[in-house]
Amino acid sequence: MSAEACDLECSLAEEQDLQQVLNICGPGDYNGLDYMAAFYHRWLQEPGRLVFIAKVKNRVVALESVLRVDGGQTVLVQGLRVVSDLRGHGIAGALQRHVTAYVRRHFPEVSAVRLSRGDPPPPQMLSKYRLIAKEAIFSLCCEAADLGLFVAELQSRLPCQADSSSSSGPVRLNQQQAASLILSPHVVSNLLPGKTIICDWEPLRPVEANLEVLWRRGLTWIADREYDPAAISLLTPPYSVPLRHDALRININIFGHSLPSVCSVLLAQLEALLPSVHGYLVIYAYVDPAVWPGLRQFCQTEANVTPFKDYWENFILEADL
Repeated sequence: MSAEACDLECSLAEEQDLQQVLNICGPGDYNGLDYMAAFYHRWLQEPGRLVFIAKVKNRVVALESVLRVDGGQTVLVQGLRVVSDLRGHGIAGALQRHVTAYVRRHFPEVSAVRLSRGDPPPPQMLSKYRLIAKEAIFSLCCEAADLGLFVAELQSRLPCQADSSSSSGPVRLNQQQAASLILSPHVVSNLLPGKTIICDWEPLRPVEANLEVLWRRGLTWIADREYDPAAISLLTPPYSVPLRHDALRININIFGHSLPSVCSVLLAQLEALLPSVHGYLVIYAYVDPAVWPGLRQFCQTEANVTPFKDYWENFILEADL
């Protein structure tokens, strides 16, 4: 353990720590899409969430957050970050040990820890964690002014893609419909990756206790049909990111294996966004890896909308605490 890790002081984060927290990551980290400025205040106020910081000589050098889910039986680990000049000095491990000890001491009912990561877990990590689900990430970027033309061109293509069993078209779900579908045996067994609801990198078990977490997110739910859908999607409200002064990040999780149905609900989500978005948009769609190539082909248009990043994946890991 380095001298810096030995001198580490861990505590719960406060509102006044915001600027130092934002200084942990540079503008190029997370491809310019760091969510912390948009999420920090919400995280501090969210029921069931704890945000920890680590300091060296009164300087905030690391952060990690945990959210209790699954009726209090699981913690989601999110937001781990260490300031660039101290990475590789054991600080992340020291903070994680502090967080784990705190959870065990204050919440003995917690029996599992779950997390998402955007790169393949190394073998030493897989010796501790189980891989329970995986999503492929399809990304696009454009000026908001160009999104309408893109949507119109996709609409013209959709008839030849559409699933004949979904002739009525996608349907926007109210909260009651969304709850009924996302917990239904059909969706859980046939659509959810690893029987896991993934909402913008937050992996949740499909249990009633987690509905409250989902409702806090202000999601837009769209399925290809109201009953026994082949695809169901949830979109988190756009939020500002550092990539550009007017950049918005948009996350759409789509559960399903039918390419026509996935295309249909993605298009419906983009169409629903049209009246409210502005500036520069970065859109992440999380899908079954098998439909990613077809989705990319579907979205190759004449509109000024381009890929933001090539194929990559979100890995969902779980371990006993």
